[in-house]
Amino acid sequence: MASSATTAALTGLESSSTPQQNKPSGYNQLLQQILSSSPSQRLSSDLAAFIDSVLGESLGIVAARPLLGSFVEALKIVVNTETKIEAGEHALQALQPRVVSFEEQDASIREILADAYQEQEDYADAAKVLEGIQLNSSQRKISDDERVKTWIRICRLYLEEDDTTSAETYLNRAKTLLYKVEDKEVNLMFQLCQARILEARRKFLEASQAYHTFSFSAILDEEERTRALSSAIICAVLAPAGPQRSRMLAKLYKDERASQVEEYGILENMFLDRLLSPTEVSKFADKLQPHQLAQTADGSTVLAKAVIEHNLLGASRLYDNIATDELGVLLDLSAGKAEEYAARMLEQGRLTGRIDQIDGIIFFDRGEGSGEKTRAGQADRVTGSDMKKWNSNVQGLAEEVERVTSLLQSQYPELINVSHAY
Repeated sequence: MASSATTAALTGLESSSTPQQNKPSGYNQLLQQILSSSPSQRLSSDLAAFIDSVLGESLGIVAARPLLGSFVEALKIVVNTETKIEAGEHALQALQPRVVSFEEQDASIREILADAYQEQEDYADAAKVLEGIQLNSSQRKISDDERVKTWIRICRLYLEEDDTTSAETYLNRAKTLLYKVEDKEVNLMFQLCQARILEARRKFLEASQAYHTFSFSAILDEEERTRALSSAIICAVLAPAGPQRSRMLAKLYKDERASQVEEYGILENMFLDRLLSPTEVSKFADKLQPHQLAQTADGSTVLAKAVIEHNLLGASRLYDNIATDELGVLLDLSAGKAEEYAARMLEQGRLTGRIDQIDGIIFFDRGEGSGEKTRAGQADRVTGSDMKKWNSNVQGLAEEVERVTSLLQSQYPELINVSHAY
């Protein structure tokens, strides 16, 4: 409830006996008194009473607009966050029936409230209050830059709440106008949001590429560029093993800055196709965010699945063939599970070779997978390396036959002549 002094002053200003031309100055003077004299526990109530009076019947729209502008400036300098939120929320409720007439003031109050909610780490409410800003209004001119900035800010707030669905909605809106925005910082924020959404969607290869591109931005400071490079390496490690990830790992490994980040050790081992030890994996897992350790449909974590696939790919570089039970020991899985992982990677073209299920042996081709699904969803029985060996053997046999024929012709010409005669 407003203080008695504020209530009395507002009653006097609303009175018909007060000249209309004196009211704006009287309201501005009262607003300053509220800011300087109202007790902290009454400040939000006094500001609420002030806004109710300004939007009342004693003032017209033309007179109310500059007073609402004064209220916005006053709200900015309120120190207590709770007070700012209470007064701002009340103002938005009071403006709601007549928001078309006060869109600019409504937008300013919403931005102040969003800052206050963000200060309290209440990112969902901050995003929701910004959603109420009319960005397609005919009542005021709004630049494309302002629209995109607002949408990207909402996107970032939803990402802080791990609400990627809502975040992607506003990122897609920003994408439609991004080509008109020249502000480099806005474009960078768009790239960062895009990378974070790709990561949350577990599209780790695309996220790694986006983070890596982001890490080269000249307008970022060194610490932010290093953090982006670190995120790019983490996403590459979590990506499914295969030729595409191998190319991304090579790009990151060849980056001169990579040796400066903590994740360089696991990056080097993966790039060189070394088998990863449980200790190394556990140490790496300690640095991951909760969403990066989320469980997949089969109950394993994203990291565990990535490590198993990497070690399987590493095993294919070490062995020409291996029994499924021995592979299970190597991967710390059952023989059936190891075969299942190998079959999936063969089917998806991320590993080349074949499986002899009767004898329980997996034959590896040392060549790189194509990254494309094989015919009819099954691993081809004859791989590229097998075909090359077959061609080489046939060529060798033909050359040997020709060599023997030449020797016979040189040593036993009469025999060759007799055979030609027949």
